Amino acid sequence: MTWKRIVGLLLVGAGVVVLALKLGHYYDPAPAVKRWSTKAGPTVAKKIDRIQPDRAVYVFLIGLPICAGALFLFASKAKSAAVAKVAAEEPVVVHRPLKTIARQKTYYACNVLQVGPQSRQIWQFDARNGGFVLNRQQVSLPGEPLPASLVAKDLRSLFQRKLNVAWLPPENVFLRVAQLPHSEFNETLAMVELQLEKLSPLPVAQIVWNIQVLPHTGGNMQTVVVIIVARNVVEEFLGQLEGQGYLADRLELPVLDQLNATAINEDGAWIYPEALGSRETALVGWWYGGVLQNLDFITLTSGHPEALQEQLSQMAWAGEMEGWLKSPPHWHLVASGPTASEWETALRNGLDQPVQVLEPLAAPQLAAATARRATQASPNANLLPPEFATRYQQQFVDRLWMRGLLAVGGLYLIGVLVYGGVLGVALFQTSAVETKKDGLAAEYTNTMQLKATYQVLKERQDLKFAGLNCWRAVAELMPETLSLENWNFGDGKRLVLNGSAPSNEHVQEVLDFEKALRKYNDPKDGQQMFDPNKGEYLNYRQGPNGTILWSFAVELKRSEALQ
Repeated sequence: MTWKRIVGLLLVGAGVVVLALKLGHYYDPAPAVKRWSTKAGPTVAKKIDRIQPDRAVYVFLIGLPICAGALFLFASKAKSAAVAKVAAEEPVVVHRPLKTIARQKTYYACNVLQVGPQSRQIWQFDARNGGFVLNRQQVSLPGEPLPASLVAKDLRSLFQRKLNVAWLPPENVFLRVAQLPHSEFNETLAMVELQLEKLSPLPVAQIVWNIQVLPHTGGNMQTVVVIIVARNVVEEFLGQLEGQGYLADRLELPVLDQLNATAINEDGAWIYPEALGSRETALVGWWYGGVLQNLDFITLTSGHPEALQEQLSQMAWAGEMEGWLKSPPHWHLVASGPTASEWETALRNGLDQPVQVLEPLAAPQLAAATARRATQASPNANLLPPEFATRYQQQFVDRLWMRGLLAVGGLYLIGVLVYGGVLGVALFQTSAVETKKDGLAAEYTNTMQLKATYQVLKERQDLKFAGLNCWRAVAELMPETLSLENWNFGDGKRLVLNGSAPSNEHVQEVLDFEKALRKYNDPKDGQQMFDPNKGEYLNYRQGPNGTILWSFAVELKRSEALQ
């Protein structure tokens, strides 16, 4: 039986005991309150009966423990089911759901941790203006714990998401390059999985893997870098991080960000010393046609430059065999400081060719690039095994439960202690409000009368101006050849016009007049004055002496404002 289930049973039992005491009339403060209220007077007694203090007391004493206990029991049951489900699952090759739709999450902060043999360095970045800005940087010795305020997650993490990223030690990582047809990320994962046995140097059941898609200039193709790590290496590394209080959400490889940051302007080889965690080893990236063709590593042997030349020559021959090495490579060294001097000398002596030295990204800039890439990456692309992610999430929920339990207990005690004072204040405020209400009753009645009078006067004024506007519209639009015999504006919105025309030749003028009047715009605000779909359309007939008698009606479009 877990601690959550024990706490839940105790809380539910406490609530049931108090309920039993209430039903047995062993705990009923209402009679004492009623006796005091009777002595105080009938008015106060009526107010207290209206407030019903015993109900609020039992909301605390009965409802709160039972609800809290039920929540703890539910959480314990859900956790047991999740643990049983994870334990029953068989180990699978792919540690991510390939058909899961990637959901872009917004992160408030991101921590990037680098674990070295002599020290541990952590950078904290804050999300600002669509990017990440360095907020804090700290170096810790191996025996020192990481600051909890920097790496731990609390209740604020539910609303302001924090991402903990750890740089995986590169010495145990295998990198492979594959050229695949361009497709969605999940489809790319499926294609890589089909070739995983060919790409992986280790048994597929004993690895965790991930991919990184790089830019490709080849139309419908894409370059995929496959990252492969032994599962026991990842589990051991995560165990070390847990002992230091760092629960990682993602495991990343910084050399990928260094590859992305390198400007490729010609065909050749780019050499990255210390990319694999050792000063004597370097990662070599071969770029031809604007496409990363191969990744491999070389070892620097002091006093033997010919060994370096032999390693690079073998890679070049392999490229010629595969068909992507079509011209002599240009050599580039991405390093700085003493490392750059040492490797540049060895490369020049071994290759007898010029070597261009490029400045790499500094550690804070590299961490910022990792933070940007990790926060934008698909949740399927992660080297962290799913069982670790599930356990970390459960630990986070457990911490929230414990803190929530302490907060609920504190609120429960405070509410019971201050209830008597709150009740007295409520009685005093109720009496003051009722007294004030009696004084404001007359003022409220007068205010409502004034409001009604103002509304009548306003409607009258609006109707007067509406009639004048209608008359102006008729005067501006009616041709001089037509005669207006009757003009009636009623109901605050309906205008009826009756008139005559000299002969049948002027019927078109009547039609144009009706059409123009329906489309007339108010000069004051430029909006259409009449509703073109309401009213009565033009009706004309033959009159005496060859005249044409006509009539039609229109309605104001904004008549609702006048009612």
